[in-house]
Amino acid sequence: MTMAAPPRDAPTGSPPAARTTFVRVAIPATAPASAAPATTLPGVALVTLDRPEALNALSFDLLDQLADALSALDAGGECRAIVITGAGNRAFAAGADIRELASQTYASLRDGRRFEVWDRLAAIGLPMIAAVRGVALGGGCELAMLCDLIVAADDATFGQPEIKLGVMPGAGGTQRLTRAIGKARAMELILTGASIDAPTAARYGLVSRVVPAEAAVDAALEIAARIAALPPLAVRAAKAAVLAADDGSLAAGLAAEREAFFRLFDTQDQAEGMAAFTDKRSPTWSGR
Repeated sequence: MTMAAPPRDAPTGSPPAARTTFVRVAIPATAPASAAPATTLPGVALVTLDRPEALNALSFDLLDQLADALSALDAGGECRAIVITGAGNRAFAAGADIRELASQTYASLRDGRRFEVWDRLAAIGLPMIAAVRGVALGGGCELAMLCDLIVAADDATFGQPEIKLGVMPGAGGTQRLTRAIGKARAMELILTGASIDAPTAARYGLVSRVVPAEAAVDAALEIAARIAALPPLAVRAAKAAVLAADDGSLAAGLAAEREAFFRLFDTQDQAEGMAAFTDKRSPTWSGR
């Protein structure tokens, strides 16, 4: 199933209608995405930020559509892993839409509650993999870091340059970047607004792998397919446990991990997985 903006036919001589759809979802995804023959990947969704004319800048409408799309995938039973990428080859997402933000005030941001969309994105239980080609700056870097894994093209660039606009990261950048690369490196990037290339991001621990630019989406889809083939309840529980380790104390993370581990022993997938191991056969996962 592929969802995209419907065609919009304007009368002859009329200006084209403004585009209102900025996120495309393909499920099941296909790989390799860049060449034929393509192979269908059951359980894998490819979600594309589709605003290339603005380097996929994260307008409030785009973020709302992204949260809606991811929430629908998370709630449905068809999807088991998600790859998020940007349209075109110049940007994953160049940042927030500065034209939208320039006129905002403390009261409008607080009362408008548009930033709560980031909480919706963070609440997705399915594993999410960012396939980053080109720039991932500001909100784009924050979105990539909100994903569980980042596959970076060798032409990718990461950074939080908000300080150069008189502000600071406001959608998780100060917190997730510090957890990913440590205080000293995060301080330097955030306080100077500097960017880093993909090899440096890998050396710092921000990304899981660097691949040739044209292979970024396919590499991310390959990881997603491997995850999608595994027991979905255990995958969700493992993701939640890793995030708990990253967000809280060691003691709290260990307690959450143990509780999740125990709960998996009331699932059909646990029984099937261990029976298949004993029987020396491949397991069939039901997600129950």
